[in-house]
Amino acid sequence: MRLSRFFIDAPLSLGEHDLPEAQAHYIGRVLRMAPGDAVQLFDGSGQEYRGQLLEVGKKTVRVSLDQAFAGQADSPLHVHLGQGLSRGERMDWAIQKATELGANEITPIVSERCEVRLKDERADKRLAHWRQVAISACEQCGRSTLPVIHPPVTLAEWLSSTKADLKLVLHPVAEPLISHEKPATLAFVIGPEGGLSEAEVEQAKAAGFHAARLGPRVLRTETAPVVALSVAQQLWGDF
Repeated sequence: MRLSRFFIDAPLSLGEHDLPEAQAHYIGRVLRMAPGDAVQLFDGSGQEYRGQLLEVGKKTVRVSLDQAFAGQADSPLHVHLGQGLSRGERMDWAIQKATELGANEITPIVSERCEVRLKDERADKRLAHWRQVAISACEQCGRSTLPVIHPPVTLAEWLSSTKADLKLVLHPVAEPLISHEKPATLAFVIGPEGGLSEAEVEQAKAAGFHAARLGPRVLRTETAPVVALSVAQQLWGDF
């Protein structure tokens, strides 16, 4: 039987716990789990906990955790993805797949050809939504730590503040990606629909980024991080 696994946004330890309301509602009202059902919980610290449900009510769920163990190890390659801000499901897809493929940090980037503008309350709501997308991806793929989803920033701000052993700007007319000396940290930026402008690519190169392409075909903004992270994990990470 498949063991149900949930992220709990609070520190966990062995013993009995009342689960937060959102998880309690999902377990009790959506999944209709019952006392005695086995669960596995994680809090993003890298630890995992197993136990069983003690009480399942309409608004409260109580669990007893009796086993703690180290969760899935992160890739030795620390990756910061700068993802061009795109519409709706494309951004969700990029964040979901980047999480599954081991990205440690994800920053939405506002660039010249970006068609999405987020301000104030709307930006806060989107940030919370993207974090939930990442949480769901971690629950599905077995990852024990959450990537950090940063608030959106301009391309110039991200380029000037991002530090890494290897920094790449992905561009379909650049030279092919070649194997660099193995980095411990990697940062790469991907443009939105329509890509980065030539001026923005030059701006990235001036900030110490190497321009590179992933193959002969032009990839969609939501496809590029999947390919880039897969290649990076194969070359320098845990694939």
